[in-house]
Amino acid sequence: MIRRKGFDRELNQLRDLLLKMAEHVNTALVDAISSLKSGDLKLAQKVVSEDIQLNAMEEEIMELGTKLIITQQPVAKDLRRIIVAFKISSDLERMGDLALDVAKVTLRMEGQKLIKPLVDIPRMGEIVKLMIDDSITSYLDENADLAYKMAKTDDEVDELYSHMITDLYALMVDHPQDASQAMLLMLVGRYIERIGDHATNIGESAVYLVTGKRPDLNQ
Repeated sequence: MIRRKGFDRELNQLRDLLLKMAEHVNTALVDAISSLKSGDLKLAQKVVSEDIQLNAMEEEIMELGTKLIITQQPVAKDLRRIIVAFKISSDLERMGDLALDVAKVTLRMEGQKLIKPLVDIPRMGEIVKLMIDDSITSYLDENADLAYKMAKTDDEVDELYSHMITDLYALMVDHPQDASQAMLLMLVGRYIERIGDHATNIGESAVYLVTGKRPDLNQ
């Protein structure tokens, strides 16, 4: 019983670390998009400098999970909980890298005026932020239904991304001098769209935790 209590306590530490990673990613994403919209180079640099914190949390999860596997030799769902924690931490770390990439675009633009008002990018960011919240909640609550529901919103992100690409290509045709910035904004859209894909991956991990089977929520 004492051994089980210790195991449960360390499993909860994994859960807490994953929640902290998700909160970090959400903050980084919001700040990165805000920096792009306002041209705030200091805010963009903040996102860049704080990325190391996310990497440290991922390493802590890997070390703790490996220790649990070696010392406790978990089986069945307990083992899945650790494997899923590894997978989710990897997805969250990659999401943080993509938010970092958005901030780097702000730095590359060096405060230049935007060629068009940002509409689709902030909206994509809002939806993806909700996806991150729902995906990590589906894991924490072991709620497969929420994971499936969350994945459907990824289609909205894809539609906004497609709409944004169409608009920016049309803008480049009419104003070829703005092509460089338009390409950077396309990259930002792609980065945010990819964050949504990783949120869907987390939802799939939550379903695997509950059912023991790996689904494809994109179908």
